[in-house]
Amino acid sequence: MKIWFDILTPKQLLFFEPMIRRFQKNHHVILTSRNYREVSQLAKLRKLNLKSVGKHGGVEKFDKLEASTNRISQLSRIIKNQSPDIVVSFCSPEASRVAYGLGIKHIAFSDSPHAEAVMRLSIPLVQKLLIPWIIPKNEFIKFGIDKENIIQYKAIDASIIAKRILSKKIKVPNKNEKRKTILIRVEEDQAAYSSKNTKKTIMIIKNIIKEFVAENILVLGRYESQIRFLQRTFGGKIIILKKVIDGKMLLSSVDVFVGSGGTMTAESALLGIPTISYNAVPNLIENYLVKNKLVKRQTNPKQLVRSIRKFINSSNIDHKKRAKKALYSMEDPYPKLVRAIRETI
Repeated sequence: MKIWFDILTPKQLLFFEPMIRRFQKNHHVILTSRNYREVSQLAKLRKLNLKSVGKHGGVEKFDKLEASTNRISQLSRIIKNQSPDIVVSFCSPEASRVAYGLGIKHIAFSDSPHAEAVMRLSIPLVQKLLIPWIIPKNEFIKFGIDKENIIQYKAIDASIIAKRILSKKIKVPNKNEKRKTILIRVEEDQAAYSSKNTKKTIMIIKNIIKEFVAENILVLGRYESQIRFLQRTFGGKIIILKKVIDGKMLLSSVDVFVGSGGTMTAESALLGIPTISYNAVPNLIENYLVKNKLVKRQTNPKQLVRSIRKFINSSNIDHKKRAKKALYSMEDPYPKLVRAIRETI
């Protein structure tokens, strides 16, 4: 069987990687992506051979539309020649359109009903949709899929990423190993659903710099433009991570993580790292983590600083126990994907 995976983000690459490895043992697997900094570099780190087709559209609506239409055109020719039996994606709009146009069955994953534009462009065209059990099916039905075609699995997607086995930690340049380490993940600012509110993030970083001068402050950006902005704004006051790094390798040496509420926030929480979300993009996964006391939500910079200090001065034993229990209660969605493929083709 030929299985085509279209992978658009770092989260998707890390989520699909163990599934891809298993399918590759007995099936022909086609991997496509797009020219997108974090995905391209992470694929090299993970030794996954992705065929780059098209590019990320950036911030502006017209640029997104143009990049998507160009990518559909390029993909359609490639996939027509490859003739896969099934497509698996994380609700890729381009994979959805190409699969529909070529008559190829499409199975999608999603944990992001808040990404309304992507959902509207993909959900009506997929045959099966796999989602975390904590998200009600009604969140997706409104986009044009029947309830019986939605399959829930008992896991949040970050658990699959967090369970990966890594052989080593990463060495961060200029990091003082005798100090505590605070890692800040800058929010997504080029997605259609993002708030583009960078002022709050800057205030958070400024407050952390002011209060924790004796600690390592690492900041992980997403785009070259973000990294350049951080360099201009903060200079040598923080350690700006310029290269794409496997998140789990980095998190293994972090004492407190401050994230926007996305996948890396969830991964950090499930790994037992004291985690604070500044909730840049409110979503159901972040709500679940906060409700279960795996993540502390703080949107006020001064209160956020107080939470960091409390974490740094505590052993956080109870937090780590809750995280471990939650992580290992979650299932592997691979068997449900295999079943969905068999039922679909």
